This record gives sequence, structure tokens and C-alpha cells, in this order.
Amino acid sequence: MNRQFIQTVSIHWDEISEHSYLKQIPALHSIEELTFENPITFFAGENGSGKSTLLEAIAVAYGFNAEGGTRNYRFSTYDDVSELSRAVRMKKGFRRPHSGYFFRAESFFNVATKAEEYRDGDDKSAYYSRFGGKSLHEQSHGESFLSYFQSFDQEGLFLMDEPEAALSPQRQLTLFIQMAKMAERGSQFIVATHSPILLGIPDAQILTFDDGAVRPCRYEDTESYQITELFINNREILVQRLLEEDNE
Repeated sequence: MNRQFIQTVSIHWDEISEHSYLKQIPALHSIEELTFENPITFFAGENGSGKSTLLEAIAVAYGFNAEGGTRNYRFSTYDDVSELSRAVRMKKGFRRPHSGYFFRAESFFNVATKAEEYRDGDDKSAYYSRFGGKSLHEQSHGESFLSYFQSFDQEGLFLMDEPEAALSPQRQLTLFIQMAKMAERGSQFIVATHSPILLGIPDAQILTFDDGAVRPCRYEDTESYQITELFINNREILVQRLLEEDNE
């Protein structure tokens, strides 16, 4: 039985304007329906392949603020949301999430600022205790993101756009463990990432957006894994070749 909060996503392309750039992204235009059966789904692929665009559209269609935060957040510093969210249709599961969050690395500072504003006069010490005893703005980008994320103690729906951008490799391992534990307790994650660390979470569904289509992919077949493995195992030879090519 599929127990995910979001079970399927489809796109009604007739609701997208005829000359929209969205129709020029091959992987996106190939989508008829995506099925989410695993607690953790990763969108993998090269920059510009459409994975973040689709993630944002799913988040907005579900009711999240386009710049991130929980479903209660309503603010905008720059309106560049694509029309794709209006064309997204989704089948939701019988369960309803107790919590949820849409994380975007580039806008987390604004989300942290709104979190401070939304506390509505709550006692500071009690509020900050959720985040390790300090304001989110008194922590580094990576620390504040992990503190905020680890404050969720109920099963929920979490959409993340390249969370590794804020995190060191060690912190990515912390997120790896946290995601795996939360998934076991009933949470669902849909994550766009380039991180070979996060992509390695056992039993996660990986969908690659490369080669003009969205399709399932083994961890070892992701470009993130293959390039990282190639560089680590053949660093000296690879660096020499890259620098020689650059000088030609």
C-alpha cells in the first residue's frame, strides 16, 4: 500500500502557454505521470535539466510558499515562480502530514527572518530552545538550516532544493541520518540534489532528469556518484588532463 502524502504528480501541458520555456526543457516535457512510492525520492541531473523547476511547482501546488518555509508562510521578495505549478495535478494519500517544509538554499535567510517575525511574541528562550538555544541568524547558514529542520518532531512532508548547498560533507551526513530516521517514522521527502552523500540513502527512489527524460536510476549510475568516484580514484591524472585541456 502506498502510504505517501504525495502519491502521483502529472502535468496538464495544455494549461501551459504555447511558447513557454517550460516546453523547451526535454525532461519536463516528457512527464506524463510520476509515482512516489518510497518515503524518499531524489531528483538528480545536470543544471538546467528541470528538477528544481518541477520541485518548486510541486511545492506551490501543494500549498507551500514559493520561497520556502511551512505552509503558513506567506511572503515574497521576488516573484519569478513559473506557471508550471498551475498545471500540476497530484494524487494525495489518505494520510495528512502533521508538519511540512519547503527548503530552498538561496532563500533560507529570508525564511529564517520570517520565522523570527512569526513567533508572535513567544518567549525568546523557549522559542530559541527549538534551535539549539540561539537565534537562527546567530548560527551559520548550515547550522541554522539543520537546527530548523531538526526541530520537526512529527511526521511530515519535506521538499528540499539542493540542501547540500548549505552543508559541509560532515553536516550532509548529519542530514543523511536525520532524513533516514524521519522517513522510518512516516515522513516523506522529495529532494533535488547533486550530493553523492545524500543520494546514497538506502532504499531511496532516484529519478534522473538527464538525457531528455525523467526515469529511475541506480545510485551508481548517477552522474554525481560517477564523477566523484572518478575524481577521488584518479585525481592526479584527471587534474593533469583537465589543466592541459584548459591550456590548449
